[in-house]
Amino acid sequence: MKLSTIQTVEEFQKLALEWNELLECCIASHVPFMRHEYLAAWWKTMGGGEWQEGALNIITARDENGQLVGIAPLFRTRNLESLPALMMLGSIEISDYLDMIINPPEIGNFLPELLKFLSKETDEYWTVIDLYNIPEDSPTLPGLKTAAEELGWVYEQEQLQPCPYIPLPGDWEEYLASINKKQRHEIRRKIRRVENQPENVSWYMLDDRDKLDREIEDFMDLMSQDAEKESFLTPAMRTQLRETVFAAFDAGWLQLAFIEVDGRKAGGYLNFDYADHIWVYNSGINFDYGDLSPGWVLLGYLLKWANENQRLEFDFMRGGEDYKYRFGAIDRFVERAKITRARS
Repeated sequence: MKLSTIQTVEEFQKLALEWNELLECCIASHVPFMRHEYLAAWWKTMGGGEWQEGALNIITARDENGQLVGIAPLFRTRNLESLPALMMLGSIEISDYLDMIINPPEIGNFLPELLKFLSKETDEYWTVIDLYNIPEDSPTLPGLKTAAEELGWVYEQEQLQPCPYIPLPGDWEEYLASINKKQRHEIRRKIRRVENQPENVSWYMLDDRDKLDREIEDFMDLMSQDAEKESFLTPAMRTQLRETVFAAFDAGWLQLAFIEVDGRKAGGYLNFDYADHIWVYNSGINFDYGDLSPGWVLLGYLLKWANENQRLEFDFMRGGEDYKYRFGAIDRFVERAKITRARS
């Protein structure tokens, strides 16, 4: 296994095809946030300004035939404790799931070799490897623990946010039958009330790139009606969101949906439709139509669509908001793994 370091954007871009091909064979890390196009968009603004400084430090591993078998998508920065750190591209706030990308048979080889490779760097280069948002069932976690302890390094792991998700049966009525009776009644009642309004109510998913620029602005306008989301949408974050949406559309896994009342947008969902899962990334509501519950109604339509189109899961991702559980979501969690090297 030969390891090397990618430190320039040009080298990073050249990896795009191999990167995504390797990702598709990695069940644990096969998420939209690990796609090359997503992380390339993230790097342009360093997460919408979340990081003020950083340098690419992607480690790749190739087998004896030159085949790419492992990627540690890292960058150098100072972590939240201001320590020189190696962190994963995508960290922390806007990428719900992150992980190493490793051909499954190579996990036991790649992770020890990775830490040995990184040990050659000085303490000034990094003192901790600080990895956020790793799925709790990822084989990366026990693999890193074993590899770190073999070197005499300190491995720490903590549970972060819940990531509620709904396993989908593939049938709308079967899904409704699986959730709380009161909530089932509420979903049907709210959809029926909207559909019986004298106003013309409709919903759609964007499929025209020529309209994407305007639709992104409309979506951010909906988000901005919420004070917390308005403060989140800094100029840098708006740029980041645009980059992400265009990257997802061009790669074929954007799901940008709106519900309209008499031609006015009443609500919107920005999701990713990837690997037979729906990943719910963000949403916005026009409070002028609050009495129609447009967010709940649009969510109901999207769940019905996902069942009818044989999607396997509807993933609300990070955050334990109550409405997710009312729609029948169950918890799983993401973890933080922190490795502190022995002092040289």
